Amino acid sequence: MSRLPVYLGALLATISIRVGAAEAACGDISIAEMNWGSAAVAAHIDEIILEHGYDCEVTLVPGDTIPTFTSMLTKAQPDMAPEFWINAVRAPLAKAIGESRLLLGAEILQEGAVEGWWVPAFIIEAHPEIRTVDDALARPDLFPSPRSPGKAAVQSCPDDWSCQATTRNLFRAFGAADKGFELLEPATAEALDGSIASAFETKTGWLGYYWAPTAALGKYPMARLSFGVTHNQVEWENCTAVPGCASPQRNSYPTSQAFTLVTQEFTEKAAPAMDYIRTRQWSNATINGILAWQEENRASNREAAEHFLKTHEEVWSKWVLPLVQKRVKTALQ
Repeated sequence: MSRLPVYLGALLATISIRVGAAEAACGDISIAEMNWGSAAVAAHIDEIILEHGYDCEVTLVPGDTIPTFTSMLTKAQPDMAPEFWINAVRAPLAKAIGESRLLLGAEILQEGAVEGWWVPAFIIEAHPEIRTVDDALARPDLFPSPRSPGKAAVQSCPDDWSCQATTRNLFRAFGAADKGFELLEPATAEALDGSIASAFETKTGWLGYYWAPTAALGKYPMARLSFGVTHNQVEWENCTAVPGCASPQRNSYPTSQAFTLVTQEFTEKAAPAMDYIRTRQWSNATINGILAWQEENRASNREAAEHFLKTHEEVWSKWVLPLVQKRVKTALQ
């Protein structure tokens, strides 16, 4: 029993230190507002929490993966990229982390960014035997082409998207043309989304490339099919992702990791917020839902961030101390 006061004293001291850290002054912080939906909304969530929860002065700046990484590496600006996809810069990023110039926070996308071939959930409900790409390709009658009567279709990606090459190569690797399918390549992202919307409106089968997190998957229940093989990175780099590869083999998409990336300077001037940066992550289902709400309501990134904070307190309250949670809630009233 004599050790209990010592234990309680240490516990109270720890709590006091953490609360004191939350109350400490922050500083001027710049955050990259990346040019895709989930990352842009995350930037505004961070802006709200850092400003009202940690008393930071936050500026949002436009961002994209390579330019933002280069600027953070060479100029230490911006201070933070909330959703940074690391696959494109793994080697230089590892070097920068080893040199203590940059630091990874939480893996913000819990399941990673997911790519693949999808079908509407209503197809799976009606035909539960369809679980793989082979299963779907064996039923061309379920996926009619909107362009060519009598044919089935696999929907691909617009020009200049890297997924166009991978979808073309996988289409050939699985012998889809011999099974009665043609490959349709929409002119724009809007056209691709429109093809999904049309399929749900008419309850017509749809098969094709898509990814998460996205608004469309928040609005339309879809199921991702298995390619029946594990991801082969060597084959991916040498053929699957290479436009016009002569002999593509069966493969599956890798899971792309996305972390919060901060500069060393951020850890010094915004040290009180580092527990938050190391904790903050959300599921694709949550993000899909927020992006779908944003699209349906034609809301801004700021409005989507506020909507998330007001309707998903059970998620973000786990990222921060009760004191910070209270401050943010008060600011949103």
